[in-house]
Amino acid sequence: MKKVFHLCIPLLLVSILSACSGEETTPEERLEEYVNHWNNQEFEEMYDMLSTEAAEAYPTEQFVDRYQKLYGDLDVENLNVNFEVPEEGEEAEPKEDGTVSYPITVEMDTMGGPISFDYDATMVQQESDEETNWFVDWDPGYIFPELKDGGEVRPVFDSPQRGQIFDRNHNGLAVNEVIYEIGVIPGEFGENEEETKEKLADLLAMEVDTIDQMLSADWVEPDLFVPLKKVPTTNEEKLEKLFELDPVRKQDTTGRMYPYGEATSHLVGYIGDVTAEELENMEDGNYSSGDQIGKRGLELLYEDRLRGKAGTKIVVTYPEQDKEDVVLTETPVENGEDIIVTIDAELQKTIYDSYGDDTGSAAAIHPKTGETLALVSSPGFDPNEMAYGISSTRREELQSNPKQPLQNRYSATYAPGSTIKPITAAIGLEADAFDPNEGITIEGETWQKDSSWGNYRVKRVSESTGPVDLTDALVRSDNIYFAQKGLEMGKDTLVNGLQQFGFGEEFPFAYPIEQSTISNSGEIDSEAQLADTSFGQGQMEMSSIHLAVAYTPFFNEGDIIKPILEEEEEKSQVWKEDVISTDNIQSIKDAFRKVVTAPTGTAPEADIEAVDLAGKTGTAELKQSLDDEDAEENGWFVVYPDDEELLLSMMVENVKEEGGSHYVVEKAANIFKEIR
Repeated sequence: MKKVFHLCIPLLLVSILSACSGEETTPEERLEEYVNHWNNQEFEEMYDMLSTEAAEAYPTEQFVDRYQKLYGDLDVENLNVNFEVPEEGEEAEPKEDGTVSYPITVEMDTMGGPISFDYDATMVQQESDEETNWFVDWDPGYIFPELKDGGEVRPVFDSPQRGQIFDRNHNGLAVNEVIYEIGVIPGEFGENEEETKEKLADLLAMEVDTIDQMLSADWVEPDLFVPLKKVPTTNEEKLEKLFELDPVRKQDTTGRMYPYGEATSHLVGYIGDVTAEELENMEDGNYSSGDQIGKRGLELLYEDRLRGKAGTKIVVTYPEQDKEDVVLTETPVENGEDIIVTIDAELQKTIYDSYGDDTGSAAAIHPKTGETLALVSSPGFDPNEMAYGISSTRREELQSNPKQPLQNRYSATYAPGSTIKPITAAIGLEADAFDPNEGITIEGETWQKDSSWGNYRVKRVSESTGPVDLTDALVRSDNIYFAQKGLEMGKDTLVNGLQQFGFGEEFPFAYPIEQSTISNSGEIDSEAQLADTSFGQGQMEMSSIHLAVAYTPFFNEGDIIKPILEEEEEKSQVWKEDVISTDNIQSIKDAFRKVVTAPTGTAPEADIEAVDLAGKTGTAELKQSLDDEDAEENGWFVVYPDDEELLLSMMVENVKEEGGSHYVVEKAANIFKEIR
């Protein structure tokens, strides 16, 4: 019967027992000592225990250095070496040459997966320092049996294919396609080499010094292709100019492409080479220099799922022998996951194109399912350019652009202006602070409660010809009506009500969106601020997507629907229940169509033949002080068609000279004309 000795037997105890007993060290005890060194990866101590023949055949660099390099290169962990010895009272039978062999088992974890093998450890008795002792008759098979008669070990990596991102209709938002590796044949620069390099550097957004450095690599020959940079096949104008240069050649390769370009740039983002700073903040082994990583947008949001996992093989090769390679262990490659989002890419492009040279943000959702159909920030940038490297000059140009094309506006918050009035009305109706049928007599264009307000006055768009009720106030967008009603309901009611609509808390969405705020402090500190807040001014801010979501109770019997971004997410989830009763919903909803069709409505441009539209306009003044008459204005329009399957929240910055919210209404109307 056999028993197994593991590394856990202390080496010191073995030595003490041997010394105290005065008996000759047995081969089992010596092998046990060797195995303990092995488990602790004490390779120099192991080398000292080799037989004379083994030490002569394998110098220290072929033993100590080789073990250290291999175990390091393969990321060996959890090494466990053990061997079988006879039961007490029994002895291993020596062979004819006097050696004794014991079966050993070696187990380890590596970067390619677990490796285990069995081998026979042979002990030989020799004289050393005038003493007779047992030594290990070592050969390379102790490292891996496949190395006994020669061979080299190397890891082989199989890079995963990055997952792709598709819209709801399976249109590609971020896809893997054939692109060009642009390079040069050094010997074909001709007489105007420096001039050609300057043109090349300009077209590839590189520096001439960088090109020179790449051309001076040791391996470069005059007739060899030297790759410089990847260029998408869609950049036809740039490619045409490149191919006019004598030394330029191309090779097909696979790369990331963003078919919708600027229209989805902020939403989808782009990938790029992992930086040294990023590597420092990551877990060891997840990335290495030269890997690609999501830099922003969905590419960054879903990085863990998109990138996949590299496959690794630990292979023994025999470069000097006619033998096939042997795979010691293998972890198969796992390609990245494809992700389908709820976005409608064609709608996204239509909305983005409607902005032209204007800046702003927009969000489109299905108001009953919560599916996000578009998230637009204008202006955008070319993600294909960003993914394949831009020059410092080009990056500085983008960063210094006054329209800030690198700023993601749909994730930011802005004053909603009068688009908040339906929300204020809902809060007031639920608190019984509004009687929708009660008419209030309001005279003039401006109003203040009393002289304690100083020079602050509430100003409205148009004067009323009679008492103003809720419908009239929404249709004409009467600031004075809502300011007075805001004061009646009080700041606590308004603040609590806005919190019920999600102000001041994390927005429940896969993509990070700034929290909407009632004020800088979350409180309302004065009557003037209360009046301003009631019609979307003051310090109130919200994102375009939160504004759209805040309108969903009008389509879902009072429930606020949770927005979703992935196709596989459950639809029609409820974020907030019963924020408004069904009776009060109709009092507000009746006004939305009249905003478009009534003679006093603020959105006549949306009264189009293609579809019946309804909604609410808003103009947010960006005043720095109460008497700032030159303040810019942002225009808003929240709009939906009669089938109630699309709700668009759209904001355009700096519309004061363009006609205020009317400018936005016209853009939105044109969007619906195009998609119907």
